[in-house]
Amino acid sequence: MTTAGTGSGSRVLVVASSRHGATHEIGAHIGQTLRARGCDVTVADAARIEALDGYDAIVLGSAVYAGHWLPDAKAVAERIADLHPFPAVWLFSSGPVGDPPKPDEEPVDVAAIVEATNPQGHRLFAGRIDKSELGFAERAIMIAVRAREGDYRDWDDIAGWAQGIADALHAARSDRGSA
Repeated sequence: MTTAGTGSGSRVLVVASSRHGATHEIGAHIGQTLRARGCDVTVADAARIEALDGYDAIVLGSAVYAGHWLPDAKAVAERIADLHPFPAVWLFSSGPVGDPPKPDEEPVDVAAIVEATNPQGHRLFAGRIDKSELGFAERAIMIAVRAREGDYRDWDDIAGWAQGIADALHAARSDRGSA
């Protein structure tokens, strides 16, 4: 078990791209968890992020629609690939809904994003669907895949994943300190 305040002191950028806010909420929860573990965290919207340099780690996530990451998140991934020195990277996708969550496969374009960013890991989290926020095309997809409205995000699972990131950063910092 890990405790609050035992984090790495690492500078972490959490960037998320979201169409209706649910993925931004996941990014904020990851940021809050990392802060509680002692990380210096900046949480940002992928559409508005400017500088990516100066961070020890970047956590990048995107909502997934029709099997694809949103363009703003893909653009940030391309920028990460050009960073020198290269930071530690973790990726997350948000989108499956239902019980059990569907679709349960990796997003179509995540393999290319993984190759470009060489992440420590990629995690697929269930999402939230609120019909009142959806446009016509999104509602049609919802009907076609028989998705049910609801919030399927598992906040404990998300926090546990973020705690694993804090643990890895802390271990890396300890390794650098003892080298």
